[in-house]
Amino acid sequence: MPNLRDIKRRIKSVKNTQQITKAMKLVSASKLRKAQEAIMATRPYALKLMDVLNHLSARCNHDAHPLLDNRNGKNWLILTITSDRGLCGGFNGSIIRKTLQVINDNKEQDVQLITAGKKGYAIFKNKDNEILHDHSGWTRDFNYLKATEIGATIASLFMEKAIDRVYVIYNEFKSVMQQEVILEQLLPIVPENLDASEKGDIKTVDYIYEPEEETILGTLLERYMTVEIYRAFLESSASEHGARMTAMDSASRNAGEMIGGLTLTYNKARQAYITKELIEIVNGAEALKA
Repeated sequence: MPNLRDIKRRIKSVKNTQQITKAMKLVSASKLRKAQEAIMATRPYALKLMDVLNHLSARCNHDAHPLLDNRNGKNWLILTITSDRGLCGGFNGSIIRKTLQVINDNKEQDVQLITAGKKGYAIFKNKDNEILHDHSGWTRDFNYLKATEIGATIASLFMEKAIDRVYVIYNEFKSVMQQEVILEQLLPIVPENLDASEKGDIKTVDYIYEPEEETILGTLLERYMTVEIYRAFLESSASEHGARMTAMDSASRNAGEMIGGLTLTYNKARQAYITKELIEIVNGAEALKA
């Protein structure tokens, strides 16, 4: 027969855990709302920036800026964005698996890493690939200035030809229940419709640029890369909160089911214990009569 005290202690423990998971779900929901607002404010700017960049690239010499230098080198850099904390389902695992897949599929390349998040750094520090920079703790106070610093570091490495290609791997926020792993090329920057614009197939608005187009193109290329890095971190932040919210909701429901099962076991054990005592009392009374 199960010990009633042990069952009661376990029920209390599971209830305490359920309170924690419910609290974490509420905290994640609050942070998710702020992260979604930040994404909604950033996406239109990034899209319009790319639109202007497409128009400029159609009018300028594509070799005019080093960030457009599409060279075939073996030195690759991957910026992989994970979280600093766990309890968010498969959020970090999917990023780590995707990064390892890219590395394994391109063994002929010398792949170096920039890690963002303690979870990713904990895995990749034990791998053979060199970690150039680590940005653990980014989830506390990430802002556009830090994205600018990361972008400047990457751009400097690329223009010095220390690296030939740069990718970023992050989770793009789709909904609370869905996040999609994205592998995006950061450098060299390849504006959309670039090939079509060279053929004259793209219809563009005739902007008037001041100063000259090459100067503006250089500024926009650097800013676009920074905006893309900033957006990737925002998407990752929202995805993390969404994944944690979903995981904590699932954990709370599982705890509720476990509490129900334990309560049923407790009631059955208590009923059996009471029945046993009644039988012993009746048997004792019968023995006294005899």
